[in-house]
Amino acid sequence: MRTWWVTLAVGGAAVVALGLWTASAWPPKPLPVAAPLVVRTAHFMKADTVRRNETLSHVLERQSLSRNEILQLVRVAELDGLNPRRIRPGQVFEFRYSTAESKPESVILRVADESILTIERDSAGQWSGSTRKIEWASQLEHAEGEIVSSLYETLEALIPDTVLQRAERDRLIDDLADGVFGWVIDFRRDIYPGDGVQILFERFTSNLGDARHGRIVAANVEARGVEHRAYVMTDERNRNAYYDANGRSLRRGFKLSPVSYRRISGRFTTNRFHPILRRNRPHLGVDFAANSGTPVTATKEGTVTRAGRWGGYGIMVSIRHAGGIETRYAHLRSLARGIRRGIRVDTERVIGYVGSTGLANGPHLHYEFLKNGRHRDPRKEQQASGDPVPKDRQAEFEAIKLRYDRLLASPSIVLASGGID
Repeated sequence: MRTWWVTLAVGGAAVVALGLWTASAWPPKPLPVAAPLVVRTAHFMKADTVRRNETLSHVLERQSLSRNEILQLVRVAELDGLNPRRIRPGQVFEFRYSTAESKPESVILRVADESILTIERDSAGQWSGSTRKIEWASQLEHAEGEIVSSLYETLEALIPDTVLQRAERDRLIDDLADGVFGWVIDFRRDIYPGDGVQILFERFTSNLGDARHGRIVAANVEARGVEHRAYVMTDERNRNAYYDANGRSLRRGFKLSPVSYRRISGRFTTNRFHPILRRNRPHLGVDFAANSGTPVTATKEGTVTRAGRWGGYGIMVSIRHAGGIETRYAHLRSLARGIRRGIRVDTERVIGYVGSTGLANGPHLHYEFLKNGRHRDPRKEQQASGDPVPKDRQAEFEAIKLRYDRLLASPSIVLASGGID
């Protein structure tokens, strides 16, 4: 009996509570309603790429722009830092279109690595431009491994796409082989499987997600079991200068190669079967296999004594250097701008481009080295010692060397360092 009374009491209380809640919630309050979204003009983006043998005008013509509109847009682009004559194949342009119009409202493109240029058309049909700076951050990266077959294949395997894409890895490898050790190591002849390589390099990342190679700051490369170290400093002209472990410049007498890291296809010999003449004759130079159009650079400063066609050499350049030395660069496709007899050129000045003119059966560079009029094997010529670190900067060099030696020995420290000093 008591249990029945308790159950009735609890049930009654629940009914009363429900009634009170219903009374307080009635009439129901209206829910807030957002204003309707009205799409007045829909837009879409379209990308176009500069093709081979095209100019900026070709790309803009494909967007239904008139000649006058193109001229005005190009003038605006020039005012905002774009040089139309430097547009290269592969340059990407983005166009913003209104679905109601056949012509773009804006053009977006990158100007080098540092900024994005946006050119917009107003309601009166006039174009105006604005630039937005691309922010880049730097950090040190470390790569270390053992040479398996070649330096190129080793570093291709050591550095993944997540760190540097293929084109940037190629720049890094050329920088190491040609820019840092190009005077002291022949990477085609001196590197053997089992030799080691260590490099510290700058990697720049942008707020757009891009990554690019900056410079090599330190490296250790074994060549035939002998270690070669490199440390970077900036010289009085703010250029990168590399020194060995003894504080001597790695820039010596002559660069070992007039073209970037490439395969040797013909060596210096007094008796070789000529593929065109079909008979044995001396091959008094070194042949470098390279793609047609590859830049050719002077291996040392000097004076141009010949620039043009010369018999079986095809288009060639000859440079006179101090000490009775002459270098020749043959089978060129063309001369570089400004290269002519009598001018003075610096080391690494581009003097021409690889071709197959003259007695050549394919694109390559034929390089000769003469001393007092006699041909010599450039690979066997004694290199002069590099200049030492300036006396007033020797303490600075020792501090740089100590820091980079520590980072080369302990790769994990690089990740913790966070950036470039």
